[in-house]
Amino acid sequence: MALPYELLIGLRYTRAKRRNHFISFISLISMLGIGLGVAALIVVLSVMNGFQKELRTRILGVASHIQITAINGELHNWPAIAGQAAKHPEVRAAAPFVQSQGMFSVD
Repeated sequence: MALPYELLIGLRYTRAKRRNHFISFISLISMLGIGLGVAALIVVLSVMNGFQKELRTRILGVASHIQITAINGELHNWPAIAGQAAKHPEVRAAAPFVQSQGMFSVD
């Protein structure tokens, strides 16, 4: 059975001669360290990717993708504008909201 060329070269240079086992031990430890580091990186990236998707889902569940406002900030004919926006095939829902500034204090 013939080994792949890359594996043959890798095994040739990672195996030490019979009299020098320390180099073989160092090579084994370094390969295990690199493998463990790559595995940890893959796990962290997978967790962060899942966290990003969950965070985006939760934020978009509260905040809308688009807000329609008038120049002066008041929409008197909002039902007509919401109906016109709802006619678009990718609009799931349209609803009015009130936005204002305030102060919150706890004693």
